[in-house]
Amino acid sequence: MHRALLRASLFLTASVLPAVAAAQPLSAFATQKAERLLRDKHSCLGCHQLKGEGGVLAPKLDDVRTRRDAAYIAMMVSDPQHTKPGASMPRTRMPAAERTLIVRYLGGDTTKIVRTATANPTSAPADGKQLYAQWCAGCHGPTGKGDGPNAKALPVPPARHADAKAMSARSDDALFDTIEAGGAIMNKHHRMPAFGGALGSTEIRALVGYIRTLCQCQGPAWSRDGAAR
Repeated sequence: MHRALLRASLFLTASVLPAVAAAQPLSAFATQKAERLLRDKHSCLGCHQLKGEGGVLAPKLDDVRTRRDAAYIAMMVSDPQHTKPGASMPRTRMPAAERTLIVRYLGGDTTKIVRTATANPTSAPADGKQLYAQWCAGCHGPTGKGDGPNAKALPVPPARHADAKAMSARSDDALFDTIEAGGAIMNKHHRMPAFGGALGSTEIRALVGYIRTLCQCQGPAWSRDGAAR
């Protein structure tokens, strides 16, 4: 009898401990690390605000745990397009440990993190104008003049895609890489998000094509297909 009770007690203890451990608050070090990741490495504050710093396109992160449940927070961080279809939030590609830390910092349930989300290739022709309105206009402006509603909240002015002189100096491949992998990959500011976790190559090429209609220009001659090398 006593052995049965002991086994039952040990089983319940083993079952409860992981849940209790997961609910423990982050240490001061882990909290600072999460804030540094959000502020200085990833592009989250390009749209969201944290402690008074960041963009104005998306909800503040300081109190998200009071407005959303833990499962929603985790799923939105790891797979925004499937969690809230049509949301203008790309999936940020990051190491699993960083994603887990950020989810815990925001108050999310780490057991609900989606680990297999990838960008879905477009089956129909992509509409560059529509994609631009959804993903780019908030910062770059509806006509590419760098005057979107989020522009003044950014640490550096967003690129003016309607500026023929500036855009003619950038190759299509450079524009593609910036959209796909974010500003940091091109030695620009990291608050420019990487959209490759949400958009396929067809959609990104459609965006590049639409930017060319805004600037009414082409990239450098050496970069164009069929140009002499």
